[in-house]
Amino acid sequence: MNPHRRITGQPRWLGRSPLLAVAALALIGCQAPPQRDIAQAAVPPPAAPSPIAFDDAVLKAAHELLGRAQLPPAGGQRQALLIDPLVDGVTGSQSIATRSMEQKIVDLVRREYPQLEVQSFSTGNLAGQPLVLVGTFTPINNSAGQPTGERDAFRICLALADLKTGKVIAKGVARARPDGVKTTPLPFDADSPAWTRDAAIDGYIRTCQGSKAGDPINPVYGARIMAAALISDAGNAYNGRRYQESLELYRRALNTAGGDQLRAHNGAYLAAWKLKRRDEATQAFARLVDYGLANRQVALKFLFRPGSTQFIPDAQISAPYPLWLNQIARRSAQNRACLEIVGHTSRSGPEPINQRLSVLRAQAIKDRLDSAEPLLVKRTVASGVGSRENLVGTGSDDAGDALDRRVEFRVIDC
Repeated sequence: MNPHRRITGQPRWLGRSPLLAVAALALIGCQAPPQRDIAQAAVPPPAAPSPIAFDDAVLKAAHELLGRAQLPPAGGQRQALLIDPLVDGVTGSQSIATRSMEQKIVDLVRREYPQLEVQSFSTGNLAGQPLVLVGTFTPINNSAGQPTGERDAFRICLALADLKTGKVIAKGVARARPDGVKTTPLPFDADSPAWTRDAAIDGYIRTCQGSKAGDPINPVYGARIMAAALISDAGNAYNGRRYQESLELYRRALNTAGGDQLRAHNGAYLAAWKLKRRDEATQAFARLVDYGLANRQVALKFLFRPGSTQFIPDAQISAPYPLWLNQIARRSAQNRACLEIVGHTSRSGPEPINQRLSVLRAQAIKDRLDSAEPLLVKRTVASGVGSRENLVGTGSDDAGDALDRRVEFRVIDC
């Protein structure tokens, strides 16, 4: 080796001194890697946080959140705190777990933070421009820190937004072990037939997951928060089986600025169906389909028999399927839409079988649509992705991951 040859990336003084160059090479090795590789090798990636028990994780995130917020001193006038119901960070759904988290946070605030007064999440209370707490609870792969692959932990994210300043003022995070966590959706989310990316839900999730203290509140979330309060009340009424009240609230929400949201369309259909108002339910589902087509994507939760392309025979679940299929076919034909019908499965079972089954189920749905509207025969294609695009990813094969077994209708170019 020629010690006088300058090493790429070395300091200029080293290139001018053969003795220093030889000494340096003796220390770092003659086949020294580029400087950036040395830095990467010297600084290993940080280890993933160790998940802790669910209850402990909720309290850890809440203490971190409230401890970092500049709250008024105890003994003075209390500041209003509203909790916009916590959601799954991917699907936007509410579950027994998210409801449990809210209650634990409320109990903590009442016990240890007398500066705050927890109030109901309502349009009247929002008018006072209070603090609003938002949060997500997301199944993730703990090593990767992402909602992909095997989900072996839950990531808790809490954010505190000040409506007076329009900014996020504090964050709190933690990771929980999945042991004993009840992710069963609440009745409204379990019954909701359709799912698609929704700007309002994305705005909520971004306010929590895509922000840091000092950032502005996501503008979409801020603009639609009043409608969100109505939708929250409507969902509570539905979960409490007060279907007439729920229907009236969903109607109000749909006629409110920012109320054109997937949750409101799902709710208007569900409440009318529960009230056995079939004509109104049909019209509401047609509007739901139009909403999905306008967003170029809508997924429906058809439940099939295990390993089959036949729907499950439980009338409580599959009775409305003919209505869904008829409206998908009719509205797609009237809008002259071309669709890719995509089958999905949960991650349980061998993936080659899941892949094949997802294609067969998509083809079965295509055949039904083609039969209802012959114009769609050349405007639809069937495909399947197995479990590669799971949203929940827990592999529980129950109500908790029903969305992973969806059939998706994607608007494509004709």
